[in-house]
Amino acid sequence: MDKIGFVGLGLMGQPMTRRLIEAGFDVTVWNRSPDKCADLVAAGAHLAASLGELVERVDVVMSCVSDTAAVEAVVFGEHGVAAHGAAGKLLVDFSSIEPAATRDFAARLEAACGMRWVDAPVSGGTAGAENGTLVIMAGGRDEDVERLRPLAAPLSQRLTRMGGVGAGQVTKVCNQLIVAANAMLIAEAVTLAEKSGVDASQLAPALAGGFADSKPFQILSPRMATKTFEPVQWKVATLLKDLDNAVKLAREVGGGTPLAGLANQLMRVFAEQGNRDRDLASVIELYQRPAR
Repeated sequence: MDKIGFVGLGLMGQPMTRRLIEAGFDVTVWNRSPDKCADLVAAGAHLAASLGELVERVDVVMSCVSDTAAVEAVVFGEHGVAAHGAAGKLLVDFSSIEPAATRDFAARLEAACGMRWVDAPVSGGTAGAENGTLVIMAGGRDEDVERLRPLAAPLSQRLTRMGGVGAGQVTKVCNQLIVAANAMLIAEAVTLAEKSGVDASQLAPALAGGFADSKPFQILSPRMATKTFEPVQWKVATLLKDLDNAVKLAREVGGGTPLAGLANQLMRVFAEQGNRDRDLASVIELYQRPAR
């Protein structure tokens, strides 16, 4: 059984790592903020003193960090994955980052130490991470994705190979484009209902099963209607980053994303008003401020 190292113990990484430990895998953890490792070590994880030590001790390095720059720092920074990796080891990146950067990083890593790459971004939020019901969209060689499959079983309800390296990230960009743009439209619908004298908290049960229904709708509309923004489930900054990636990818391939572009602009306005780390449901405040 492959020994696993997990890097990036944030909102998603913590519950994902815990599920791997509970499934009986040999898991080593490291995080830039060591306090985030304490509960996992108590649950049975090994603690690495450095990122380099983690890479040397395991067969598969899993990362789940914030953005493209963070992935690059983990892999190519001083004492990072590339400096300590070796042929036969595998890097699985659960982060949501730019597809072009993913392909570049994978080529650089294999050239540096022979280590292979699978991009495996996830969808399902913190609830999916906690319950092991994430959806994983993977990019990489067939044999590398198959190697990942049993390791990812405690984390996901479905893992789909979408193509070569970078294909997982393209699929995640499509996923997040739909989620983030939909979030802005849900905020508009909740606001319209409220201003029309309708109890917006009843929208989710009333529309359940209809054509307007979706998981984001069932999660976001009740939180928006009741102004319940804690605990944070999706950060505004995370969805803004994903919309940035969607608009950038569309430019690179010559496609058009006018609706995503508008959602991107609106979310950026809200984020830059001091709301980057707040829950996505809080974007409804952008629509409910009194006119000046």
